Amino acid sequence: MKIISHHYKLLTEILRLPVAELHFHEALDPADIRATYRYYTKPHPRYKLIRNKTVGAALLDLNAVPNEQQYLELIKGKNAGAHHAKRARNRGYQLRHIDRNAHIDDIYAINTSLEERQGRPMDTKYREKPSHFETLKHFRYYGVFNPEGRMVAYANLGHYGNFASFSQLIGIRNNDGIMHMMVVDIVSELLGEQRVRYLMYDTFFGAQPGLQTFKKILGFRPYRAKYALQ
Repeated sequence: MKIISHHYKLLTEILRLPVAELHFHEALDPADIRATYRYYTKPHPRYKLIRNKTVGAALLDLNAVPNEQQYLELIKGKNAGAHHAKRARNRGYQLRHIDRNAHIDDIYAINTSLEERQGRPMDTKYREKPSHFETLKHFRYYGVFNPEGRMVAYANLGHYGNFASFSQLIGIRNNDGIMHMMVVDIVSELLGEQRVRYLMYDTFFGAQPGLQTFKKILGFRPYRAKYALQ
């Protein structure tokens, strides 16, 4: 009975989630867009009856916060995203667009700065130093730099159609708010451009509590995502 009750509760929570229509535009990069669409919609590795990134997709609806000021209002408050981002900015950190191939050493240092993240060992690919990064035309690459000019965090953001999605978001661990600042500044850039409706940061289900909290205080909420390839 406990198992049935658990599944019923989970199904009820899923059905209550708001629905977001996420459109992949194949013309942006036919090969990568098709591959990403297949990955997002393949059967979930644990729950075969649902698709990989459909239930509990962590999304920020940019139409609900049409300018930077409204976004900051949404995430203001003690220990909220705007508070942490401001602390990082006041300490001299800056977000910049980067060419990853000019920062291979910094990226490797960030990737290997911790043995574990979110209670899990770092994947092998993060422990191997790359010799070259491929640059995709529908991606933007960002770095956070400290006052001494060292890159201490980075993010890769794919633009897929009416939504953009983080493929990587990683930094050294400190208490300066650098990760919050990076997300806030990227959101501000997207709001200024009005190019996409949603920003995606993977999913809520399966994420550790600390990462779920990080997403929530930056305005992300769980959705049921419906994908279309156009």
